[in-house]
Amino acid sequence: MTTPMGSSFDPDRVAGLRAGLERSSGARSSGALNVLWRRAIVWTVGFVVLLYAIQGVNSVTGYALDRDAGIRPRSLAGLDGVVFAPLLHGSWPHLLGNTLPVVVLGLLTLLTGIGRGLVATAIIWVVSGLGAWLISAGNSVTIGASGLVFGWLIYLILRGVFTRNVWQIVLGVVVGLLYGGILLGVLPGQPGISWQGHLFGAVGGVIAAWVLSGNERRLRRGGTPGRLPSAG
Repeated sequence: MTTPMGSSFDPDRVAGLRAGLERSSGARSSGALNVLWRRAIVWTVGFVVLLYAIQGVNSVTGYALDRDAGIRPRSLAGLDGVVFAPLLHGSWPHLLGNTLPVVVLGLLTLLTGIGRGLVATAIIWVVSGLGAWLISAGNSVTIGASGLVFGWLIYLILRGVFTRNVWQIVLGVVVGLLYGGILLGVLPGQPGISWQGHLFGAVGGVIAAWVLSGNERRLRRGGTPGRLPSAG
């Protein structure tokens, strides 16, 4: 004797529920992606607006901020520049030249996850500044966001390699093709260019890509993922 199954076992009903769940999951994923884009754009635009506001103040004060808050090598007072130097530029053309790379590479970095992108930026910021403070010429003052630009570039190129994520590798290749030429800026000998800040910005990018791919590397080895900055 067979007992008829209840309505909860109706194959059509189960298939309908599964399709509904998939649509709901897709909608949530699309919504999260939209939120990530909006937040990344807000952060990026906000940072660029800050750079231009500071440059406006700097220019009307005869660039006193550059002298007072730039990185002065191996000087205790010059350590303040590690914090402030990426926000300062020696002229409007200097800032204009950095603006597009800051927008493109900064936005792409934040799109790897807002928390993750901010941590990567912090690592690059500090490593670039400390490197310039340690090895720049004694009578120099280092300013500008280009150390961040170099760090973001290397971070984006290497993150996909460390995580073995095909799409991130493709993104890294595209970014490398578009901006790889600027890596020549890590070489000494260009007057007025802080190759030290560029070089250590790139080193910061390597460190950030390695540190922030730790979860994926642990999972590949069968380990337990740690707690990383939010991807949102």
